Amino acid sequence: MSLRETLLDHQKESLKSRDSLRLSVLRLLLSQVKNREIEKGKGEILTDEEIIETISSMVRKMDESIQGFTAGGRTDLADKERAEQEILRAYLPEPLSEEAVDRLIKEGIAATGASGPKGMGALMQWLSPRTKGRADNRIVSQKVKAALENS
Repeated sequence: MSLRETLLDHQKESLKSRDSLRLSVLRLLLSQVKNREIEKGKGEILTDEEIIETISSMVRKMDESIQGFTAGGRTDLADKERAEQEILRAYLPEPLSEEAVDRLIKEGIAATGASGPKGMGALMQWLSPRTKGRADNRIVSQKVKAALENS
């Protein structure tokens, strides 16, 4: 079963069980997926990887909202965003641990022969498909930069 079908099934279950929070999050996600499909054109549907990308993007935006709400003293809205974020995270693959990211960076350096700041592009290109949806690219980028500065 594809991720899209799973999302649609869970949307139906949420509707039947009257889980309004989960239902609204899934409706929002599915509308985002539909918008990306329209952008893609030609009646193409998104792959599971592209749907995971969409979910990851939504989770990152929610992180920013949570920070803003917390800074503004709106803990009620921050709590709501956290609850919605947890629903979305359930559809993401298991995140990579810091040690796993470090291992992948070492493997990538060995595979690409990257060294110094000039090797960052090649290494990030090698790492990206392996970490997509499983690690924050900003953190991976920082770790790559640090690893290449030390090599």
